[in-house]
Amino acid sequence: VQLVESGGGLVQAGGSLRLSCAASGRRFSITAMGWYRQAPGKQRELVATSDDYSTDYADSVKGRFSISRDNAKKTVYLQMNSLKPEDTAVYYCNAGTIDHMTSKYLEVWGQGTLVTVSS
Repeated sequence: VQLVESGGGLVQAGGSLRLSCAASGRRFSITAMGWYRQAPGKQRELVATSDDYSTDYADSVKGRFSISRDNAKKTVYLQMNSLKPEDTAVYYCNAGTIDHMTSKYLEVWGQGTLVTVSS
């Protein structure tokens, strides 16, 4: 399974960006998808996650970011509004997957996309 992210870039404070992450591969199901971020010199942190029952957000992005999924396309989106300089980070897509052949669970990460918010 591979995750390919897109949509990062440079934006001014107060602006918006939309990240996309598409999963591809053979014979797998997705249990959950989400976004994490890692700012320079900091640990990777959860931004938002979504499974079949609920969504969850970091307190720092509640009310500004929105996660959504297109299950048919195996794609997850992150709509980011009212961006702040402190949102600057590399954003990573994450997915929990089940291999149909082995029934094994595998957590997969994307390569990351850089979001830079200027003040």
